[in-house]
Amino acid sequence: MKITAIRAWQIDLPLHEGSYKWSGGNSVSVFDSTVVAVETDEGVTGWGEICPLGPAYLPAYAAGARAGIAELAPALLGADPLSLGQLNERMDAAMRGHPYVKSAIDMACWDLLGKVSGLPVATLMGGHVGNDFALYRAISQESPAQMAKKVGQYRKEGYRKFQLKVGGDPDVDIARIRTAARELERGDVLVADANTGWTQHAALRVADAVRDVDVYIEQPCMSYEQCLAVRRHTNRPFVLDEVVDGIDMVVQGIADQAMDVINLKISKVGGLTRARQIRDLCVSLGIAMTIEDTWGGDIITAAIAHLAHSTPERYLFSSTDFNSYVTVAFADGAPQRKAGRLAASHEPGLGVAPKMKLLGRPVLEVDGKAGKGRR
Repeated sequence: MKITAIRAWQIDLPLHEGSYKWSGGNSVSVFDSTVVAVETDEGVTGWGEICPLGPAYLPAYAAGARAGIAELAPALLGADPLSLGQLNERMDAAMRGHPYVKSAIDMACWDLLGKVSGLPVATLMGGHVGNDFALYRAISQESPAQMAKKVGQYRKEGYRKFQLKVGGDPDVDIARIRTAARELERGDVLVADANTGWTQHAALRVADAVRDVDVYIEQPCMSYEQCLAVRRHTNRPFVLDEVVDGIDMVVQGIADQAMDVINLKISKVGGLTRARQIRDLCVSLGIAMTIEDTWGGDIITAAIAHLAHSTPERYLFSSTDFNSYVTVAFADGAPQRKAGRLAASHEPGLGVAPKMKLLGRPVLEVDGKAGKGRR
C-alpha cells in the first residue's frame, strides 16, 4: 500500500457555552480545526484531525498546521502508511520538530491500519479495557461562585472529575479552589489547572493555602524547573501538562519524581504512535495519565477514545470528550458521552466517517498528479 494523496479541510467548531477561558486572560469561542485525509493506491482512506488551542497556549496554531501539512505532504507520497515507525522517521527527516503538524497524518495512518486489518485502533493498541472509561469536565475561568456552581451542574451530566481553570490572581484562585471543593461529594476529583499561569512564588502561596484541600495541582508554572520547585514544596498530588512534549521529558520527570500524573496530549507529542510509546512507558513505571489532545472534534475525540480505552484502568486518571463541548458534529460514528463516560468504537480503524457535504471543498490537496497541489 502506498500514499497517493493527502487532503485537508478547515472547519470551525463553536462552543456550546460561548467561550472557554484559561490563565493569562486567554479565551476562545470558535475552534479552528483541520481534518486530514490520507488516500492510498488501494482505495482506502484514513482520517485524522488537528485542532490547536491557539498560539498563546502551545507553539502550535491552526494556520500553521495547514501550512506545515502542505510542506510535509509531498515527502510522504509513495510511502507505506501501514509502516508507522518508518512513516514517522520519514516525517522527522522531512521536517524537524513541529510535532502537531505530523499528528493528524499519523492519526490517519492508524485509521488506515485498522481498516486494512479489520480491527479497531483500540485493539491494535492493546485491547478495550472494560466497557468504557471516565471523563473529566473543564470548568472555564470565572468567579469562584460561578465555577463552584458548575461542579453540581456537570455532576448531573455524569462527570465526577472537575478541572478548574486557575492561574490568575493567587488570592482569587485560592478562593476558586476552596469554594469548588465545598461542592464535592464522595468520589469526586478536583484538579486546579493553572496552565502555566502562576509565577513560582504565586504558585507556592496557592499550594500552601490549599494544603488541607483534596485537590490536584496541575502545571502551575511555565518551566519544568519552576514546576519541580513547587512539586517539592507541596503535599498535594501533582500533574504536569504543557512541559510534557515528548518521551524525553517523561523520562526526566520520572527520574526527578516531578509528577504523579501527566496529561498526554496526542498532537503535542506528534501523533498516536508517539503517544502510545509514552502511554506504555508510563504504565510500566506506574505514572497515571489523563489522555487527551489540545482540542478537537469528532475525529480527535475518537482517537483519544481508542488510546484511553486501551489503557489499564488504574493508570488512566481521566480523559475527555471534546466533541461534546462544540456545536458541530462532522463525522458519523464518533463516540458520544454517556453519564460522564466514553467508549471507543469496535468498528475497524477509528470508526468514524466524515460528512463530506459538511466539510465542503478541501483547502489543501497534495497528490502525485498535482505535485504540491492547491493551497
